[in-house]
Amino acid sequence: MVTNYKAEKGGYYKVLFGLLALTALTFIQPTMFLPDMTFGLQMLIGTVKAWIILMYYMHLKGETLIGWTVIFAVFIVVFFFAIVIIDVNNFQYADVSHITSPAK
Repeated sequence: MVTNYKAEKGGYYKVLFGLLALTALTFIQPTMFLPDMTFGLQMLIGTVKAWIILMYYMHLKGETLIGWTVIFAVFIVVFFFAIVIIDVNNFQYADVSHITSPAK
């Protein structure tokens, strides 16, 4: 297998500069734009950065199973949060709980 190392090296530099740009955006975003959506945007930026690192630096770009694994993991997380939200909304001892009852 013949590999063009110069082209591969250039790809890694593009990924590096993309990650640096996303890191700069992480620091700039709370003060420059959409300050009321900081948590969601920071989580989105972090997820994109993690995905880029997984795909390029951990060499998972060509794997076919990774897509199904990610879909399954997202399904499990959404299911977990749905169950927790349903449980919190139907909490029957909220008035006597030391966590949810108002301070006296």
